[in-house]
Amino acid sequence: MSLRNEIELARQQAREEITSCADDKDIESARVKFLGRKGVIASLMKQIPSLPPDEKREIGLLLNALKEEIASHFAERSSQLEKEAAQARQAAEQIDITLPGRKPLHGKKHIITQTLEEIIDILAYHGFTVEYGPELETDYYNFGALNFPQDHPARDMQDTFYITDTLLLRTHTSPTQIHTMEKRQPPIRVCMPGKCFRNEAINARSYILFHQIEGLYVDEGVTFGDLKSTLYAFLSSYFGREVSLRFRPSYFPFTEPSAEVDVSCFLCSGKGCSVCKNSGWLELLGAGMVHPNVFKAVGYDPEKYTGFAWGMGIERLIMQKYGIDDIRLFFENDLRFLEQF
Repeated sequence: MSLRNEIELARQQAREEITSCADDKDIESARVKFLGRKGVIASLMKQIPSLPPDEKREIGLLLNALKEEIASHFAERSSQLEKEAAQARQAAEQIDITLPGRKPLHGKKHIITQTLEEIIDILAYHGFTVEYGPELETDYYNFGALNFPQDHPARDMQDTFYITDTLLLRTHTSPTQIHTMEKRQPPIRVCMPGKCFRNEAINARSYILFHQIEGLYVDEGVTFGDLKSTLYAFLSSYFGREVSLRFRPSYFPFTEPSAEVDVSCFLCSGKGCSVCKNSGWLELLGAGMVHPNVFKAVGYDPEKYTGFAWGMGIERLIMQKYGIDDIRLFFENDLRFLEQF
């Protein structure tokens, strides 16, 4: 094959390969093949010295023209690929104004907050106002003024988070009773919501942080019957139906007499299951008549005034209302759980 034929063949091959290049990597590979130091054009150039003198100049001009032509094809193909890429990006970014808008995600209240507000509304209907107390309490308000003996197990470091010898994270909302009674005179009818902290093992039924709401009613002639009727009215409103309650004698340092209050199991309707340990009942709250020593601590005359108090865990109320069997779900921030409320 003559050198002129080889030049024409190289022209056709270069045009075909450049046209088929799909990206910059293909462009560079073809450029090396045809215009590189060991490429097709360089190989043809090496044959010029062996040509007759009258052909050397002609073949040299042909090869230089081919080199410029191939370089021009590369530039055109690169420009074309860049334009196609820009069009693709524009198409991908183009906004269709006929499409419906995307609704922004709105946060909503945690189920614990929702329940606290619901409970406060129910109690407000029954005449209770709201009082809040500090989460960092003194030993006196958390224990001493509530008639806890110095050797009571609840004072032990195993149950309580102590900050100093006299400061601690409150273990219940009952200290707010003392704060309230110190600054107000009877009649008093208040509820006291808030966070509580106890140094307990974390499992399906207990957590180191929980929410509680306390109720307190003090006046002349308040009876245990008033306590029972208040709890029946409140819990029936909260659960949205008549509830079955059971009052069991118990002991709390700040009430006398004291009772544990159970509600019929929400899963088995009182027939007995693993959640209620086959008893048909679930422990709900503690309650009782305010101990005379608590009245003495705040300057009330226990011969003149009587009152009742009760406290319940918000998480436990929610678990029983919605059939939740693991308290840890409230604190894990799993949207699959939280979005159900």
